[in-house]
Amino acid sequence: MSITAPDAPGRLGVPLDPAQAGRYISDLQAWIDARRSELDQIDQVVMASPDRDQLTGDVALCLTLWKSVSDRHDLLAATWDSGRVGPVERERLSSLIWGRLETGDPKASALAVSLPEASRLCDAMVAQLRTRVSFDVNAHQYAGRMHDLRAQMSRLQDQVALEPPALRAEPAAKLADLQQRVDAMTDRMAQGGDIGGLIGPVEIEAATFERDLIVGGVQRRRARGLIDQTREKLDDLIEREEAMRKLVKRCLATVSPSPKYAVPDVDVLGPMPNTPDRVKEFSERLDKVSRAMQVVQEAYTEALHEHDLLTARAEQLRDRARTLGLTENRDVAGVSAICHDVLSRRPCPMPLARHLVATYEAALEWALTQQRTPTREGEPT
Repeated sequence: MSITAPDAPGRLGVPLDPAQAGRYISDLQAWIDARRSELDQIDQVVMASPDRDQLTGDVALCLTLWKSVSDRHDLLAATWDSGRVGPVERERLSSLIWGRLETGDPKASALAVSLPEASRLCDAMVAQLRTRVSFDVNAHQYAGRMHDLRAQMSRLQDQVALEPPALRAEPAAKLADLQQRVDAMTDRMAQGGDIGGLIGPVEIEAATFERDLIVGGVQRRRARGLIDQTREKLDDLIEREEAMRKLVKRCLATVSPSPKYAVPDVDVLGPMPNTPDRVKEFSERLDKVSRAMQVVQEAYTEALHEHDLLTARAEQLRDRARTLGLTENRDVAGVSAICHDVLSRRPCPMPLARHLVATYEAALEWALTQQRTPTREGEPT
């Protein structure tokens, strides 16, 4: 059974409840991890598929959407700061969730989707890919696939309800047809019947339908005009800038040396113009700022990630020394103490930390070698 994106709390412009924000960030991290694992598996199947050329583009778009969600999660986590949020941070969290999401793919960027829309769109496309390549992590467990379908029907009902009244009849009829087929399969399973030849086409149609509804909603928003889109992009960049400054501050306090990138200042662009030609030019400048912010975010996130990896490696070595009974060994104990001290410093001197973790590993291996080597008679122990 494939994981689905968590429901996003709140709405744009309304400060988030701290407890809801914390749960959403945690659930979104679980979705990011599971979705990446599933995409990696699907990618392997696609590479071996005779339809690889037709499927590669969809896989790439799924990965782009996943990366955009993952990057936005990092900004959410930095703003959340383990729950230390005030009114300003709560509003910023709302904007980061419901504002325009940046992607590195022109196709995805053109959609101007929000974080919840990007994650749901990724879900829909992955579901379609799984069926097209006849791949499912629980391919023989139809009950799990039916569970996913029923959950998708619920999402589709919500999505159809968002359609304009004048355009709602056709998608409502499509939804009713899909729901009828899902109900029929449910009854068939309850009676012990086989649904192997029925479930695949319904999964594809439901995934395509959900994707089309999401894209259609986004395209209608785009029709509101370039000025509204650019204003939304500007507001999102302002929120990203604040979250980025918090990330940079945490990095500078944690590791040394830190990356030398400066956070782009959105205010330098000046106020937003109101004529179409100037708005288009302003929007292009915002895109450049967005790309620069992405470079900054990746650099500082990577620096913090390296510190986390070194800390985790030192803990693993300490556990191994304890298991092998080498914690009292003079060399191991000495290097362990220095390593712990350096990694605990703020900011942590990273070049020294790298060498110390490597030295810790070498000291442990040396002590283990000496422990296994019998002492010759007459030599000191």
